[in-house]
Amino acid sequence: MQIQKMADLPIDRLSTMPPFTSVGLDVFGPWTVSTRRTRGGSAESKRWAVLFTCMSTRAVHIELIESMSTSSFINALRRFFCIRGPAQTLRSDRGTNFIGACNELQIDHKDTELNSYLLEKGCTWLFNSPHSSHMGGSWERLIGVARRILDGILLKAKHIQLTHEVLSTFMAEVMAIINARPLVPISTDPDKPNLLTPAMLLTHKTNALSAPAGSFASPDLYSKQWKQVQCLADSFWKQWKSEYLSTLQKRRKWTDDKPNIKVGDIVLLKDALAHRNNWSMGKVVRTFESKDNKVRKAEVKTATDGNEKVFLRPVTDMVLLLSDES
Repeated sequence: MQIQKMADLPIDRLSTMPPFTSVGLDVFGPWTVSTRRTRGGSAESKRWAVLFTCMSTRAVHIELIESMSTSSFINALRRFFCIRGPAQTLRSDRGTNFIGACNELQIDHKDTELNSYLLEKGCTWLFNSPHSSHMGGSWERLIGVARRILDGILLKAKHIQLTHEVLSTFMAEVMAIINARPLVPISTDPDKPNLLTPAMLLTHKTNALSAPAGSFASPDLYSKQWKQVQCLADSFWKQWKSEYLSTLQKRRKWTDDKPNIKVGDIVLLKDALAHRNNWSMGKVVRTFESKDNKVRKAEVKTATDGNEKVFLRPVTDMVLLLSDES
């Protein structure tokens, strides 16, 4: 596997911009909610969620969407912009997680209506190259953990009747929990007793929203709706504390300069779904240099049964077989 020295932080991670000016996003779900009571029981429909995370403050915002259309997605963007202000840049993965959700929701990022709306708002939608979710690690990890916990909790709660009101309140509780996490290590300085959190940057309030008094257990899932929400929120907090907060430590990797992949190099393309002997062999036909002159992604041409294809891949998905110089 080829690796390259880790790139410098992107400019939108370092700029002193208002919260949610540069945003990473992902779509996940669906979940079934009860919409209205009928004589035969209750009518049900599906809900998805769009999770936005701020690139600079690391705050999170969640919007529910209820129909499989670009218009519904634009409505979610509109609500997000109305609450958090207009964004300049939207970033997302090009992998199966996001593109698959977009396909299911019939959201086309090339859709004329969607692009017209973004253009009107002065907003640009940028995609990472395929198979390179690590290039969006600042939001991908946060979204991935939150989405995995939410999916697990709501999957366990599928035997109860969720309503749109319960689900939207639960998402608000999840936002409060995520945005109350510390951004920096706890200081031992008595003159700095407060923790820096995304919620503090958003609300300018030092005190986080406290949970309701009382203990909420599994039987509360069948009780009043507000108790259902608090039981789900407690479950999210317990998993969030064990799966995410415990990992808040510095990691150091990709610290050394490595030779760049060059045009003409022969490489193998990694494929998690194929045996190693069946990985495609190809020739690098184009490279993309970052501002620091390091190549972290390239286009590779492969030929299978006479059919030529060109793939855009990160260098971490390549195994160098033969350098063009040799």
